[in-house]
Formats: sequence, structure tokens, C-alpha cells
Amino acid sequence: MTSALASSPARPQGAAAPADALGRELDFERALVDMSARVASAGPSDLVGEIARALEALLGFLDVDRSTFFEFLPADQTEVLCSVAVAGVQAMPRGPFPAQMHWYLGELRAGRSIAVPRVPEGLPPDAAREAEYARSIGMRANLSVPLRVGGQVRFAIAAGAFRENRGWSDTVIARLKLVGEVFAQAVARARTEESLRVALAEVSALKEKLEAENVYLRQAATLPPEADALPSHVPAFRRALEEATHVAPTRATALLLGETGTGKELLASYIHGASPRRERPMIKLNCAALPASLIEAELFGREKGAYTGALTRQIGRFELASGSTIFLDEVGELPLELQPKLLRVLQEGEFERVGGTQTIKVDVRVIAATNRSLAEEARAGRFRQDLYYRLNVFPIQLPPLRDRAADVPMLVWQFVREFERALGKSVDRIPEDAMAALQAYSWPGNVRELRNVVERAMILCRDGVLRVSLPATEAPTSRADASLAETERREIEAQLARCGWRIRGAGGAAERLGLKPTTLESRMKKLGIERPR
Repeated sequence: MTSALASSPARPQGAAAPADALGRELDFERALVDMSARVASAGPSDLVGEIARALEALLGFLDVDRSTFFEFLPADQTEVLCSVAVAGVQAMPRGPFPAQMHWYLGELRAGRSIAVPRVPEGLPPDAAREAEYARSIGMRANLSVPLRVGGQVRFAIAAGAFRENRGWSDTVIARLKLVGEVFAQAVARARTEESLRVALAEVSALKEKLEAENVYLRQAATLPPEADALPSHVPAFRRALEEATHVAPTRATALLLGETGTGKELLASYIHGASPRRERPMIKLNCAALPASLIEAELFGREKGAYTGALTRQIGRFELASGSTIFLDEVGELPLELQPKLLRVLQEGEFERVGGTQTIKVDVRVIAATNRSLAEEARAGRFRQDLYYRLNVFPIQLPPLRDRAADVPMLVWQFVREFERALGKSVDRIPEDAMAALQAYSWPGNVRELRNVVERAMILCRDGVLRVSLPATEAPTSRADASLAETERREIEAQLARCGWRIRGAGGAAERLGLKPTTLESRMKKLGIERPR
């Protein structure tokens, strides 16, 4: 530090000429102004270094051998922030202050200065440990001044003589206190600014999370009443609902399997709603709806500047879902290069944001859904086998709507009631031929397609009678194919029933149908034929 303090030579004790005393006083004033400016402008990382340079200059100015600045912490802890000494004298190491000096620290915490011209002889009987410490390091005199910030003693500054005993004049005490107060105010301000930065960062993070959660809360609040469609007359769907009820209270990962539009998202909402995490919104992400370059940031978040265009920090869906449930729809579409990161979250509950190095811990329950066969995808190398096994903890198969013909009337009336409220219309009757046509239709789009058909019919309804027009997308060839498949299904089921569902061997269904057993098994799998329980 280049200041008047550094340029002032050490002078022997004794009376000084008035002009000399005035010069030293001016030197100190200039040094104090320079020191205050340097310490006040120092950043958090440079502050201790500036204090050290000021203390080194203070050694020569006050003619002392060691100077130390320390801080009083909660729970009676004291920490040395900075200590410097002349050659041949050991400075105090940074860190905890010697705890055994109870009298010394007690006096300073009580706001009383300590000025001892002869150590250890001048110490009181209560300071036996302090006297022993002084003898062990060779200290001959000590001056310590408590420093208040906001009315409380939070810091102290000390000066020690090791070469000879010396008295401490009021001028020296005042100057040491002035320097110490500059340090104390600077450190206290830095502590406050750091606390404010941390608090502001926490508030900002909470604000981001709250805003993101509000989006999902609004979505949850406006969920259509189709959640009531879960009751069913079909054993396959009732079995799926029963399995969902069993897995809901657990933390286990659930994998929902079924064609597009069969209600996988609805069942995921049911599982979350029946779980202990239902107080927080379920977070959703369709893995097929985003390009591969954006999915990672959506799932795990990103730091500001992680890539071109990343102007702000973004909280990912997993971080947002901590303490709740995340629903990964079409998980089979997840890019292969991201699958290890998802596997790590499932196994260890941790990840890093894109462009970040901080590991984030989360507690998330995962529900995944797919219309693909993940087992076949894994065998083909398009999906990681270890991730498949981790997702396939509790698979639930949802049947397509064409296998739920008995549920169609119930679903139709539920959608009618929903759209009555939305459109302000009333439906009293659905013609029998219209309902029969709805039940006979193959519904390639499943429940979602049925809902769209009912909505269109409700918009056109004028006299309380719902007249339904089936989609024209199902061409005659498709109907013929469907009829052929249905005929094949009935014939296979009839032959299986005649031989007690025995496929192989003499008199088995394969022999009766003139097929190889493997071919018959393949056709049964394709047509969804299973032996009745």
C-alpha cells in the first residue's frame, strides 16, 4: 500500500518536537483517507488483502510488531480475519481465535479496551491463560480495542510489542480505533451485501419456480372433466385402474403403455392425485413435442449463457417437480444421448443444468408413457436397456377404445355433459343407431378421437338430439381390413376354444387352422388375443 503510513519511519518513544508531532498527525490523516478509500472500494475477494496491506503500514506507523483484526461470531466463536507481523515475529494464523483466552475475549465482547504496557506482569489474576500464551510467544505489551457496528461489538483490532515493554498513549489508542473502525465498517458492509445477494438470488429462484408452478397449477385447475372417464365396464381397463391405485401411494416409477389417445396422461394424473405428492402440481413434458436440442434444457434447465440465445437462467422440469411428480409422455422419443442423464436422475436423484457445474439434488417421482414397445426398441439399440429396466418397474397396459365398446356410451354421455356446460346447450337424447355406430367404429384415435367427434356433434346440435357423423378418414379399404381382422380373430378364438386353448401338438389350434404354431402365436399377439382368466 503506497500511503503516508508506509512512508513514515519508525521513531523511538519519547517527546517529539511540536513540528514533528504535527507532521506525524498530518501523515496519519492522509494515510487514513487513503486507506479508507482503498478498503471501501475493494471487492469481496480483495477486501482482506487491502486490510493486510493497511495493517503492514500500521506496524511502522505505530511502532508495533504485530497487528491483528478479528471478528466475533455467534455461539461465542471468534475468527482471525487478518494478521501481520514484522520479521522474526509470527503472525496469528487465519481462522479460529485461541478459545482458551476467556478473560481477554470476554473483556472485548463487553466493549472494554485492553491496554497492557507490561505482559504478562500487568495482566489480572483471571488472565492466567492469557499470561501463559503471552510468555509462549514472547509478547511484551498488548493493546486491543473492541469495534462496534450497529451498536454491537462485532470486531476487534489488536497491536502487540514483542521487543520491549511500552506504554499506550491516548493518541495511539485513538488512532488504532480509527483504523479498526474503517475495517469494521468495510467488512460489515461486505457481509451485508453478500447476504443481500444470497437473499436476492434465493428470492429470484423462488420467484422463477413459483411462476413456473403457477402455470401448471392453472393447467391443473382447468383439467377437463374427462378425469371422470376412469370408471369402466371392461375388465382390461378396470385391471389397469386397479394397478394404478396400488402403485399411487408408493415412490415407484410407473410406465404407462398403450396406443395414442388411450388416456395415459389421464391415468398419470389419477396416480399423482392419489399419491402423497398431490398437494403440488404434476409437471408434464411430451418428449416428442420438442426438438432434441431443446429437450435437455427443458428437462434439466440451463444457466445464463449456456449457449447462443440463452439470455437468462431457466429452471428445468425436474427441478420444478422436486417434491412432486413428473410425467414424461412419449418417453420412447427421448434422444439416445440424453438417456444416461435421465437414468442418473432416476437412480441418484441429481443432475447439472446445461452449462452449469453445480450438482442439483431433487426428489421426483417419475411416471412415463409410451405407445412404442420399449423392449423392442432396447433390443434394436434405439433405447438404453438399463434405462428401460429402470422405467419398467411397474408397467400398466391400457387397452385401446376398440376393445372397450361397452364403455363407449358412458364416455359419450360424459363428454356430452362436459360440452353442455362449455357450449350452453342441452342434449336429451342420442338415437340408438347413432350410439350403435359409435360402438361399432374402430376408433384409431381412441378416446381422444371420440371426444373430438362428440364435440363436433355438440356444436351442430340444435334440437336436443345428438346426431353423430363418424370421421370420413376411415376409408372402405380400412373397414374391409377391420372386418377381415375381426373375422380372423373370431375364427382363431373359436378353434382355440374347441381345443381348450392348446396351440401345439396333435389336435391343437395350429393344426386345426393349418398354421405353424409360431405363426399362430404371432397372429394372436397382433390381434390381441389372450386366454380368458
